[in-house]
Amino acid sequence: RTIVTAWENGAEAEAVGPGPSAGRPAPTGALPQQVRLTDVAVRFVDVYPVRLGAGGLEALVLRRAPSVRCAGAWETVHGHIEEGEAPVAAALRELAEETGLAPIRFYNLSRVESFYLHRLDQVALIPCFSAVVEPAAAVRLSREHDEARWLPIGEAAGAVAWPRERRALADVAVLLAGGDAGRLEDVLRVDGG
Repeated sequence: RTIVTAWENGAEAEAVGPGPSAGRPAPTGALPQQVRLTDVAVRFVDVYPVRLGAGGLEALVLRRAPSVRCAGAWETVHGHIEEGEAPVAAALRELAEETGLAPIRFYNLSRVESFYLHRLDQVALIPCFSAVVEPAAAVRLSREHDEARWLPIGEAAGAVAWPRERRALADVAVLLAGGDAGRLEDVLRVDGG
């Protein structure tokens, strides 16, 4: 949680960090008050399972089951990070739980999305990953989803409900076009995947 000091009567005070009032002394006689800022936390992960199909790279999209939030919406693998869990571990766990898939290669997409949780007054950060799987790997759905489809990247982007997933799929199409990260392999490939 971040706390900053503000001052009554519109007077500026010494600010924490860079900014127009940073380093200025507090005005004499001003009374400090604590102002609560919105929390920011790494809360979720997104994983984009892909495979090399006959026509090129394909992405897996999942339809939300009727009994869960956003019923009928198409999405990718998405889930919570558990207490004490690293984002990479959460992403691999969610991939296995929601699809039964295991990656032959696993990538950091060099993208972190955000989502404002208005009920909690919190900005959730969402690290994004991609899992390259065997072309013949069988998908086993969890109770969250009732259908899965492998689609060319452009069609998958058109199918998903969330704009953040469209943006990430565009990155997948560029970064993993040949099934690996090419010249960026040494930076984006995650060990263990």
